[in-house]
Amino acid sequence: MTTEAYDVVVAGAGTAGCYAAATIANEGLDVAILERKSEEEAGHIACGDALKGAGHFPEAIPRSQIEPAFTNTDVDHGRFEIPAEDTVVNIPIPGELAVIDRWEYGRRLIDGAADAGVEFHFDTVVQDVLQNGTVEGLEAIRNGEPVAYEASIVIDAAGALSILQDEADLEAATFDTNVTYSQFCSAYREIVEVEEPVEWNDALVFKPTERSAGYLWYFPRTETEINVGLGFQMNEEPMELVDALKRDIRDREEFQGATVEDKLGAALPTRRPYDSAVAPGLMAVGDAAGHVNPTTGGGIAGAAYAGKYAGEQAVEAIADGDLSEDALWRYNERVMDHFGSRYAALDVYNIFSTAYDIDDLMGLLARLPVSKLSEALYSGSADLSWPLKVKMALKSVGHWGTILDLYRTKNHADDLMDHYEAYPDSPGAFADWQARRDEILQRVYETTGAEPKY
Repeated sequence: MTTEAYDVVVAGAGTAGCYAAATIANEGLDVAILERKSEEEAGHIACGDALKGAGHFPEAIPRSQIEPAFTNTDVDHGRFEIPAEDTVVNIPIPGELAVIDRWEYGRRLIDGAADAGVEFHFDTVVQDVLQNGTVEGLEAIRNGEPVAYEASIVIDAAGALSILQDEADLEAATFDTNVTYSQFCSAYREIVEVEEPVEWNDALVFKPTERSAGYLWYFPRTETEINVGLGFQMNEEPMELVDALKRDIRDREEFQGATVEDKLGAALPTRRPYDSAVAPGLMAVGDAAGHVNPTTGGGIAGAAYAGKYAGEQAVEAIADGDLSEDALWRYNERVMDHFGSRYAALDVYNIFSTAYDIDDLMGLLARLPVSKLSEALYSGSADLSWPLKVKMALKSVGHWGTILDLYRTKNHADDLMDHYEAYPDSPGAFADWQARRDEILQRVYETTGAEPKY
């Protein structure tokens, strides 16, 4: 078996992996990315293509490098189609948003990381973790030949349900092992070219599936090129994703005569961020650490910053000669401070949605104040004054029980966000922090009647 040595080895050439590796390479360290796909296919990832936070990206790969992949920057609202109520709800989306060509974006990420000095090993499939107390590298098959990659630090950017976490011994670490398939979403998407410009080219279109905890999306890359897809929670009964999507497309007049350019499926996390994504010599980033908005599946910007924070922590740990969990802990803190607490609060609404009938949820959605709904979807919380509560109650005849549960759930989500903002500054206080968090989450289950997610 061939052995190669680097300061850092990164598994996966997605957003988080490329930003982590570029951050490290910019500091003069030797870093390699192991990517299972070929050089031609690398960057080809199933995604909704909507990029929230497009105006703010880490500097390790300049925005100018990836900006040509932004194909539609005119989107400013979400369009929720609710057939059962025969209505459409338009919800403003705060901040800068773009719809992108995900494959072009992926290729430009790889080019940007290569420009920073990152070495890419394509056609390389990780098989095992080298570990002697501390994670010390990876074993892989590259172009059919076994290779051992020794490294001071390994960064897991291998996506949802990463094999690295199955192979590593993490029992003695704080690294989150409370991870099951039921906390993930199965998704499928097609890139469709329509004959005439769609009238909603400035919106992200959402529509409920036949079951709760799932939705269809229509995201316009351009006026005539649309990313269409759907997903469902894996704790639900399986859906025939391709057939369900075809049925909905068939019923849309604007898709008559359309042609399909690309098809792809994937799994993605719809859960809170990992409580801890570090172990001695190891950090996880992006989908491999649950760094995704659990209500929308959006995670590109969060993955980029998780990569930056992990990269900076790796550089510091190697410089200090300390690869312990304590030395890497600051990475956890920065993730929770930036977006982790917000995503954890949003996960409460994801849990809420699994406990109610889809028609009840859609009827409630049609009556919620759109500005407050926008706040909740993107910040994790919303301020609901008593006059507004009364107004909503008067409009929501037939949904009073659900709306009362929603108010209570919103209060629990606020408590949870406050708790995450007090994330511990060392592993020593971690167990007590988790216990308090679980007490808050238990109140969510009691209020909603939802099955425990964790």
